[in-house]
Amino acid sequence: MNARVRRPAPWRGQWPVIGVVAAGGALGAAARYGALLLRPGGPAAFPWTILAVNAVGCALMGVLMVLITEVRTVHPLVRPFLGTGVLGGFTTFSTYAVDVQRLVAAGRVAAAAAYLAGTVLVALAAVWGAAAATRALLGSGRRAV
Repeated sequence: MNARVRRPAPWRGQWPVIGVVAAGGALGAAARYGALLLRPGGPAAFPWTILAVNAVGCALMGVLMVLITEVRTVHPLVRPFLGTGVLGGFTTFSTYAVDVQRLVAAGRVAAAAAYLAGTVLVALAAVWGAAAATRALLGSGRRAV
């Protein structure tokens, strides 16, 4: 006779994480919206604001990850709140994709291609550079790869 083993639902006990990610995401998305209100672009304009938002968000992610993984132990909800929530809500892949499509539709194919590749390069450089700078400023012994 097989006795059934009851397994808890995989999400059970995750409500605090879900809550902090949702709250952080709302704050991050509101900050991105605020940046777009401060520096809106036209339908055919190069999306400098979203490029800057993504670069800043990635740089902040680099700083955050060094601080919470190499420098200090933090509460388990800090990473999902700040990393996934705030910075995940602040940075945006969906707006980036729509901006590429909008530039192509406006006949600005070269600008769309530059934005498509440039955003990835800028984001990677921002996270790497900020992590390396944070380590250097804090005198962390770990070297950036």
